[in-house]
Amino acid sequence: MTKTIAIFNQAGGVGKTTLTHNLGYQIARRDRRVLLVDMDPQSSLTKFVGLVPSELAKTVANAIIDEESLPIHKDLLGMDFVPANRFLSATEMQLVSASLRDFRLKDALELVQEQYDYILLDCPPSLGLLSYISLVAATHVLVPVETHLKAFEGTDELLQTLTYVKSKPNKQLQVIGFVPTRYDGRNSADIRTLEAMNEQLSAWGKVFEAIPRATAFVDASEERLPLAALQAKHPAVKIMDKIIDHIEKLA
Repeated sequence: MTKTIAIFNQAGGVGKTTLTHNLGYQIARRDRRVLLVDMDPQSSLTKFVGLVPSELAKTVANAIIDEESLPIHKDLLGMDFVPANRFLSATEMQLVSASLRDFRLKDALELVQEQYDYILLDCPPSLGLLSYISLVAATHVLVPVETHLKAFEGTDELLQTLTYVKSKPNKQLQVIGFVPTRYDGRNSADIRTLEAMNEQLSAWGKVFEAIPRATAFVDASEERLPLAALQAKHPAVKIMDKIIDHIEKLA
């Protein structure tokens, strides 16, 4: 069965896009068929894979609103990709009055899901309709959380959203867990926040090993490459491999 994983957090700057890009690449290196979908109007993931958002004739918006086939770009570093651009913001407004809006993305993905082992959805940093339809379409959700007290305190609203989605539109949604990001083990505040995450979030899902704050991620994104393609022996690559090991064991 295809695992459709929403990488979700309503906060910005927590590493959603970086995590989506890197996990997708490392999963594909295991000879798995991977599709990445950019659901963020900021289209950072689209830029990360080397596409120019303003030059795209078709994006995920065409599948959601016009119910067209997903515009899939094939074999970008071993992954297939559905792009976004700034016009996706208008799509969110159009969804307000769209019929059966909850299932627009789910229906589009179902047409291609047999072609893939994993579909990763890079959600926008909001609790709006684009995030909502991503959670409805997903089989699993993975939550990156910055190891900063303010970012951690914002998880209450996020958990309320997950509770609602699991109670009605997508009762089968599984919370894989939480990925602490931008962690500095020399910073006492980061250490305390990580301890609080392990204590308070483990009832919802696994709290994975923290991904360190590293300029290597910036260097890789500037090269339009995942970290493993630029620095295969970086410690963060091993951490993400452990996350994938866990994901592959899930039903």
